[in-house]
Amino acid sequence: MNSTTGNKILVIEDEPDVVDMLTLALRKAGGFTVTTAADGGDGLRRAREELPALIILDLMLPKMPGLEVCKVLKSDPATRHIPIIMLTAKAEEIDRIVGLEVGADDYVTKPFSPREIVLRMKAIMRRGKGEVVDETLTAGPITLDPARHHVAVGGKSVRLTSVEFKLLSMLMQRRGRVQERDRLLNEVWGYESVIDTRTVDTHVRRLRKKLGKAAEAIETVRGFGYRLRER
Repeated sequence: MNSTTGNKILVIEDEPDVVDMLTLALRKAGGFTVTTAADGGDGLRRAREELPALIILDLMLPKMPGLEVCKVLKSDPATRHIPIIMLTAKAEEIDRIVGLEVGADDYVTKPFSPREIVLRMKAIMRRGKGEVVDETLTAGPITLDPARHHVAVGGKSVRLTSVEFKLLSMLMQRRGRVQERDRLLNEVWGYESVIDTRTVDTHVRRLRKKLGKAAEAIETVRGFGYRLRER
């Protein structure tokens, strides 16, 4: 079973002012230790060695881009469980979506307030400590085992990120009932409308792709959100 250092935050960022601001904010928040890396290569190495509780990762980094670092970490069984908040100076939606597509748990666009980062970080970490439903859930060919954190479609294992797993779990537990985007943001991400609800759409799209034909069970309710079909 994967483990992390419960109070260690790794900041991978090459701008000294941003590093200082985040380090100060995290130390003021209490209960955290902070380690830093100024380029993607060093950040990847530290993430693998230290297994921090959470990573704050800049998109634009020397030696190795943040997107590539995120992709490598999320494809490695030893590190894919570590939540990643991606920082980007770019405002274009495509950059945010690509970050989420490669497995980032959240993103923040620069400039940002240190308080916002701390709130988002705590929300992600609370989500990871949520109550676990013991009973196995099924919906057609989809089987979800919360205790083992395992999903299968037609008996074949499907690898999901922690966000995708929680999202599918919520939909399966409330099968047949519409789940509004704002409610999903609150319960899956731990936010009360502080990020764009299109984040939900991006993760649902990614979840559907991984489920293949079984994704037909997830129904879009235009103007509201999503629900898992009853049959």
